[in-house]
Amino acid sequence: MGGCLSDVKGGQQAIGGGGSQQQSIAGTSEAVDFFYRTKGAEALFTQLELSLSASKLRDRDITSKSDPMAVVYIKKRDGTLEEIGRTEVIMNSLDPVWIQKVNIAYQFEIVQPLFFQVYDVDTKYHKLPVKTLKLKDQEFLGEGSCVLSEIVTKKSRSLTINLHNRDGPGLKNLGTLTVHAEETIASKIAVEITFHCSHLDNKDLFSKSDPFLRISRIVETGGSVPICKTEVINNNLNPIWKPLSLTMQQFGSKDNPLVIECFDFNTSGDHVLIGKLQKSMADLERLHKGKIGANFVLPPSGHHHHEKVLKGQLFVDGFVEKKVHSFIDYISSGFELNFMVAVDFTASNGNPRNSDSLHYIDPSGRLNAYQQAITEVGEVIQFYDSDKCFPAWGFGGKTPNGVISHCFNLNGNPNSFEVQGVEGIMAAYGSALYNFSLSGPTLFGQVISKATEIAGQSLSYNHNKYFVLLIITDGVLTDLQETKDALVWASDLPLSILIVGVGNADFSQMEILDADKGHRLESSTGRIATRDIVQFVPMREVHGGQISIVQAVLEELPGQFLTYMRSRNIEPGSLDTAQTSVQQLPYIV
Repeated sequence: MGGCLSDVKGGQQAIGGGGSQQQSIAGTSEAVDFFYRTKGAEALFTQLELSLSASKLRDRDITSKSDPMAVVYIKKRDGTLEEIGRTEVIMNSLDPVWIQKVNIAYQFEIVQPLFFQVYDVDTKYHKLPVKTLKLKDQEFLGEGSCVLSEIVTKKSRSLTINLHNRDGPGLKNLGTLTVHAEETIASKIAVEITFHCSHLDNKDLFSKSDPFLRISRIVETGGSVPICKTEVINNNLNPIWKPLSLTMQQFGSKDNPLVIECFDFNTSGDHVLIGKLQKSMADLERLHKGKIGANFVLPPSGHHHHEKVLKGQLFVDGFVEKKVHSFIDYISSGFELNFMVAVDFTASNGNPRNSDSLHYIDPSGRLNAYQQAITEVGEVIQFYDSDKCFPAWGFGGKTPNGVISHCFNLNGNPNSFEVQGVEGIMAAYGSALYNFSLSGPTLFGQVISKATEIAGQSLSYNHNKYFVLLIITDGVLTDLQETKDALVWASDLPLSILIVGVGNADFSQMEILDADKGHRLESSTGRIATRDIVQFVPMREVHGGQISIVQAVLEELPGQFLTYMRSRNIEPGSLDTAQTSVQQLPYIV
């Protein structure tokens, strides 16, 4: 999660440009995400348009048919409904197909319940804007609900729900409502662009500058929002950077002004401005076609009262527009996320019978940290898994026959590690606390190897599955290098690993496994991980904040999924795989 801070803390990795590195989930807008979060605002998400149609509605008019209008709500965390849009009124129709779209921001990492109501609008209100209509003055035709994930996981991206009365489903048929979701085209367009500079001013005394570029989008208020930066090129006044891929969601439009700043990198984070310029994407395309450079300038300062044109120039070596596939493209074409969970049964959790234990089952029904993590993460991922058969293991526990095991089946069945649904995991966890004793030490290697084995075996018969292992732990790793070795091996497979730390232990080792600061994991044989597949979140740092544990731990998952699919040239709609390297593109959530 720390990657978005690297520009502040001195990281030399590229951020937000997709093409220059394997990105985490905040990758397409990680710099922007950080900008918004520091100002208490939400980051950008994939924008969807909802199209609505209905069939066999009730006829509430005497001399004609009903004049229906649909209203869409999203259910908030506190259970209240927030209206997000209304359709137009369709005259005299019991099978309306509305034209007016309803916009919603899709967030993979949370469950987004939708609620729909359909009204017959009285004739006397037909000339009024629909936004001004009081719903209590209209005749109620029916209502229904679903979860946004249920729509986007359908191959057609359409879901039909039954309408019912306000008091819930009954015997009377009130018709159906069909909801179709479509991504806005802006989120599908990307520009891959390659920069180099020449004759940059030297800002270092004993060596040459270490330049990097930062690109920001100018917003309507006059300020600017950072959208990406290149990697740092050390000791070079004529740097050539790796390609960046920017989505239209990031840069707005080809005519939107962008500020491009060149800095001399300093590990203190106090980077020195070498020069800046303002160009739109259209301007950059013209530079590329004309094979000409643009001079950097220095803004007025105490040394010079006017803008100073510099000798250093920016060149555009490559400029390619392309359509990119999104996470939703894959999910709606049949790709699945298969959930797995591993629970820490080491003695440091405390005796489960004592109320201060992290494994204590509260008779009042209040969830402990393990139950909370299982429930919140599982409830999101279950929508992306068709059979909802989840492998569940424990580690660091002592079996009934007295053997310490670092990967035992949570349900106690020696022949099967799968349970049915989130409820099955919770039931298996509860019974395991009575059948297994807490022991130790804390070893991840075996459960990761087991998950890796399952993910690897799937490649021989099915390429539409991506596996997600949730590890919940309270302790310090004893097998750090073995875990690194397992993770490096797993980085080539369709697998991501989510680690939730509970309790107050020192989790600094977990931060090493989560390679967000640009340091890829290295195995004991010197092999480097091909991508970052780990996301670690300590629960204590999430509680009390605006973001939930599930949002924090799942936020990188779609990016890791897309990095894997693109690296294997696996395209949505085709489950064939090619082993050739795919172009590095930004992911879209």
